[in-house]
Amino acid sequence: METLKKEINACKVCTAHLPLDPRPLWSAHTHCRIVIIGHAPGLTAHNKGMLWADKSGDRLREWLGIGEVTFYDASQIALLPMSFCYPGKGRSGDLPPRKECAPLWHNPVLKEMPQVRLYILIGSYAQQYYLKNKTKKTLTETVKNFRLYLPEYIVLPHPSPRNNIWLSKNPWFSNEMLPEIRSRVQWVLEQNAGKS
Repeated sequence: METLKKEINACKVCTAHLPLDPRPLWSAHTHCRIVIIGHAPGLTAHNKGMLWADKSGDRLREWLGIGEVTFYDASQIALLPMSFCYPGKGRSGDLPPRKECAPLWHNPVLKEMPQVRLYILIGSYAQQYYLKNKTKKTLTETVKNFRLYLPEYIVLPHPSPRNNIWLSKNPWFSNEMLPEIRSRVQWVLEQNAGKS
């Protein structure tokens, strides 16, 4: 894993397409059992050098029922964006993740983590990449059918404050889905604690 970390952190594959110098943001450990796969670091994450250190991260941790200490403990939870570097700004929010990153780096990282039991797929890019043709027509339908993907995958919308309207239109997410999700996350973390 240490050799792989050096290779990824020195990656320059997308340099010509990035608005800022490459700054790969990710974390992983050979013992972790949960992998959170999101879109790509935003500008705040790029500047701070830390993933999910914003309101979206606060909401994600609330959804999963875990605190910052556990969330940022790479021996428990790996953070593996679809694109490790900030892709830049688009017309309505950040640009999509760079397509080169996940095919190049995800499998090598995951092979170093044989104890992973749960993948948390946030947003359509991660869900389409990992679930392929098993996704539904819309992200809402995919998330609403979350039980189809358990116990290996949890599918979530992006926890951005931009999604407040979506959350208000879909009360089942908070009322029905989140309790099950928290229970599953807690169970996997407890299994990890039992192994250490």
